[in-house]
Amino acid sequence: MEANRFIRRGAASSAVRAHPPSAAAARSWRLFYVLGAFILGFWGGYGGQMLAAPPSDAAENALPIPRFVSLRASEVNLRTGPGVRYPVEWVFVRKNIPVEIIAEFKHWRKIRDWQGTEGWVHRALLSGLRTMVTTGERRALRGDPSLEAKVVVYVEPGVYGQIEKCEGEWCRLEVEGSSGWLRRFEFWGVYPKENID
Repeated sequence: MEANRFIRRGAASSAVRAHPPSAAAARSWRLFYVLGAFILGFWGGYGGQMLAAPPSDAAENALPIPRFVSLRASEVNLRTGPGVRYPVEWVFVRKNIPVEIIAEFKHWRKIRDWQGTEGWVHRALLSGLRTMVTTGERRALRGDPSLEAKVVVYVEPGVYGQIEKCEGEWCRLEVEGSSGWLRRFEFWGVYPKENID
């Protein structure tokens, strides 16, 4: 005979016995779950980004290490090891910061930021969106990939932006609403010979 299961309510000593669902109720719930999965699948095909799951382990294991990614969330805990049992050492408080994956362990990625800070984050908190941060001194974002091209805007060190494409020595970026070109060594977030389309 099956042992009784009890659910306690608050601090009172009274308990309510949990009954297994009837066959009809179980069929109703199964139908509800199937319809819910269908609706989420249909909506995910059209409303995509909000319901998109992180890549599978097999797909991610085929990617090179090191590689650049960015932070998916506006608050990301940087842990001392690959798991929630490890303490949080730093908290990133900005979305789309560029980071470099330097190691992997199951669902966890060891990352490094542009200042050399390292730690572990869950892969669901990372995005394939390519972003960058300006380094060194004040930089001239140019209208074309040439030192003679007109300056669109001057960019201070530590300013974040998105990488649109890279070819040769130059990359086209979007920085705080302005698009233009910087040379690779003027920012952090791309490798010396990496092409981005």
